[in-house]
Amino acid sequence: MNALLPTPELEIPSIAFFGRTLAEYCQFFSLDPAALKGRSVLDVAAGPSSFTAEACKRGADAVAVDPLYGCSADTLSQHVTIDYRNVTEQILAKQHLFRLKSFGSLEEAELSRRSASERFLADYAAHFVHGRYIGASLPQLPFFDGAFDVVLCAHLLFVYAKRFDFDFHLAACRELVRVSRDDVRIHPIVGTNGRKYPELGRLRIALAEEGIDSQIVEVDYEFFAGSDSMLVLKRKQ
Repeated sequence: MNALLPTPELEIPSIAFFGRTLAEYCQFFSLDPAALKGRSVLDVAAGPSSFTAEACKRGADAVAVDPLYGCSADTLSQHVTIDYRNVTEQILAKQHLFRLKSFGSLEEAELSRRSASERFLADYAAHFVHGRYIGASLPQLPFFDGAFDVVLCAHLLFVYAKRFDFDFHLAACRELVRVSRDDVRIHPIVGTNGRKYPELGRLRIALAEEGIDSQIVEVDYEFFAGSDSMLVLKRKQ
């Protein structure tokens, strides 16, 4: 009989190449889209999100990094096809893990994410050669100290806590802060079971010892259960 119960978390065997729109980013990162104009922004582990394409159209100096950048647009399109199918199957099979606070339905959410991937693929094909999309991965980024006003990282840290250990999370946070001038925003702070990253307290203490302030900030967003907050990091003044 227990076999009929829904499993308590998503089962994602590898890091999904899955993306979201600028509108969704603005919700879970508490960003003002109008305030992006003239600012330099880095999106880390961006996947096929359309944030960078849309932000650049609004006058931001946005750059995205992901380990798969450098592949052809056709290859990335294949990754989108495979990973979107797998993630969508998980979402539909485990609807108890999702909240419809930001979308009217799961179908609406899927359409939004597919729209993001289409915008991304078109922009990637046009602007990879201009350095808008850079192949790189945490915990080492190919940028100078303080290269960006704001650094964003969504759906990598904490989500894949079974894949990345505490030392990786600490090194990754340290690196995100290194390349930022203002602040770093990380979302969500929960794993695939919807529960807060169990080492978050220890991580914040370790960061504080290195001169990095951290704050958990509630956001007006929740899709995956528990995804209603972000972690904001800043160097101590």
